[in-house]
Amino acid sequence: MARSVVSEIKRDHIHKLLSTGKRVDGRAWDEFRPLSIETNYVESAEGSARVHLGNTDVLVGVKMLIGTPFADTPDKGVLSTNAELIPMASPSFEAGPPDENSIELARVVDRGIRESQMIDLEKLCIEPGKEVWMNFIDIYVLDYDGNLFDACTLGAVSALMTTMVPAKAHEKGEDFKMPLRTVPVSCTAVKIENSLLFDPTLDEEKVADARLTVTTDENGDLRAMQKGLKGAFTIDQIENIIETSQRLGKEIRQSLG
Repeated sequence: MARSVVSEIKRDHIHKLLSTGKRVDGRAWDEFRPLSIETNYVESAEGSARVHLGNTDVLVGVKMLIGTPFADTPDKGVLSTNAELIPMASPSFEAGPPDENSIELARVVDRGIRESQMIDLEKLCIEPGKEVWMNFIDIYVLDYDGNLFDACTLGAVSALMTTMVPAKAHEKGEDFKMPLRTVPVSCTAVKIENSLLFDPTLDEEKVADARLTVTTDENGDLRAMQKGLKGAFTIDQIENIIETSQRLGKEIRQSLG
């Protein structure tokens, strides 16, 4: 996400607290903010979820249509992910076409779902080479207070878990649940000086040197990673983030039902 100017007073305060092993909101370095997920939030969508992660608020909807498969995957459904950073969510968001931040957000969420093979796309094939179900995941950021990657991934995964394929409305038989194989969860950590902090708030993101998002499945297998910002991680720090993401992923997954 875009980084805005942070006052020197606030920056010094964050650094001073970290030097004593504390965060501004009192959380442990590997502790997520309170998480709430409300599914079936949008009646007109095939699946939907609204996620509050601390003060970060996102809404995700899944729509399904019948379309033509890609030439290189004639027997598989199609997955497309889009993210909109609504201006009311943050002073740094502007109206207009998708910018680099919304594109990165959509790609990170999409990659975690795609590379984990969460959706059994072969079961969304109606007629090879001619008709398949097309899945459109639409993400709307309503309030931005840090860590959109994890909040939006949780929203997309929760929405897919509630999705019903609207076969009856398209005269393709009876409706059926979205065919899922696994439940991916992403965990994002930032580095501020020598401190690693999971689920960063907006202020922590603004002063961070580097960011790493790790997506794992139920088995703890690494499915996707995304490095952000200009700073670097040591090998030990990367291993620490991966191991912590595996542990936290199991805990967070219990909230998904």
